Amino acid sequence: MKKKVNIGILGSTGSIGTQALQVISECKSIDYSVDFLTANNNFKLLIQQAIKHRPKSVVIANEAHIEEIKKQLKGLDISVYSGASSLEKVVETETTNIVLTALVGFSGLKPTINAIKCGKKIALANKETLVVAGELIMSLCKKEGVPIIPVDSEHSAIFQCLQGEPQRHVDSLILTASGGPFVGKKRDSLKNIQVRDALNHPNWEMGAKITIDSASLMNKGLEVIEAMWLFDISAKNIEVVVHRQSIIHSAVRFIDGSIVAQLGYPDMKLPIHYALSFPQRQPSSLKKFDFLDYPNLSFEEPDHKTFKNLSLAFLAANKGGSVPCVLNAANEVVIQAFLEERISFLKMSDIIENCMEKINFVKKPDLKSLIDIDQETRFLANSLIK
Repeated sequence: MKKKVNIGILGSTGSIGTQALQVISECKSIDYSVDFLTANNNFKLLIQQAIKHRPKSVVIANEAHIEEIKKQLKGLDISVYSGASSLEKVVETETTNIVLTALVGFSGLKPTINAIKCGKKIALANKETLVVAGELIMSLCKKEGVPIIPVDSEHSAIFQCLQGEPQRHVDSLILTASGGPFVGKKRDSLKNIQVRDALNHPNWEMGAKITIDSASLMNKGLEVIEAMWLFDISAKNIEVVVHRQSIIHSAVRFIDGSIVAQLGYPDMKLPIHYALSFPQRQPSSLKKFDFLDYPNLSFEEPDHKTFKNLSLAFLAANKGGSVPCVLNAANEVVIQAFLEERISFLKMSDIIENCMEKINFVKKPDLKSLIDIDQETRFLANSLIK
C-alpha cells in the first residue's frame, strides 16, 4: 500500500514551489494529496496549479486578485482566501502532514511559526526564517516535537551526511558555493555590473532574489547562519568552499578526520524529493549521477574582500541576537533596489554594513522585537538608498 502524504505549499508559484509540484506529480511511490497552495502575486499560475492539483484551499497574498481567482475556480470546491493573515491561518488545515515553506524572505516567518505550533512537519526552503529567528524557531520545534527537514541543497546534503551520526562525532561543516556568475572577478570589475549579468547563474535556475544573493555570496552567508541553528553548531566550525561545478552539495568533517559528502547534479528536485519522502528514500525519475560527466572537480577559497557580504554574514552569525535580523532585512531591501536599478551591485554591501552598525543591538529578541527590528532596518536601508 502506498504511503499517503497530505502536503501544503507556502509559495507554490516560486521556483521551489513549482518544482515541488512537479516532484509530486512524477512520484509513483507516494500518494500525495495537496491540501493548500499559496502565492504572493502570481494569481494566473496559482489558478493553473489549483485546477490541476485540486487543493482544499488557495491563498493569494495580494488581495486585489481574489475575485478573479474565485471566478476561475468557481464550481471546483476550492476555498479561496487572501491577505497575509490567511497565510498564517491556512497552515492550520487539519489533514496536512507536512508544510513546505517556500516563501521568499521575512514573509515566511509567521506562517512557519504557526505551522510549528500546529504540529506540522516542516520542509524548510525559506532560510530567512532561521536567519532571523533561529533560536526562537528551534526552541519552538523542540517544545512542539516538530521536525525540520531542510530543502536547500547544501543543508539537505549535510542532513543526509549526518544520518545515524551523533552530534559529538561532528568536527565541522563544509558548505560548498558555486561562486555565482562573478566567481574569480575582483572588486573593480564589479562596479558596473548590470542586473541581467547578476541574474545569469552558471549552474542553478532560481528565483531573482536568491540568484542575486548567490551572485553577491550573501546566499552562502545566510546558509551559514541557517546551518548554525539546524545542526546546533558554532559558525566557527562552518567552512565555505567555492566549488564551481556544484556537484558536491556540502560535506561533514568528523572528529576522526573523515569527510562524508553528498553528490549529485545541480537539480533542486532531488533535495525536495528527499525532504518530502523522509525518513524513507523513495525511487525517483531524476537523472542518476555519472562520475564520468565530471572527471575534474575544483575547490577554492572564497574571496571575502571582493564579496563582502559573506564576511558580513559571518560577523552577524558570531554576534547573534538581533544582528542577523538586521542583515536579512537590509539585504532584502537592497536586492529589490538593485533589481529596480536604483543602486549598484557593490553598493548593496555598503548599505547592509551601515545598517548593521546603526541599528541598536538586542541580545535575545522575541517575535515582536524581531518584527520591529525588521521594520526599523527596512526604513533605514530605504533612507540610505534615497
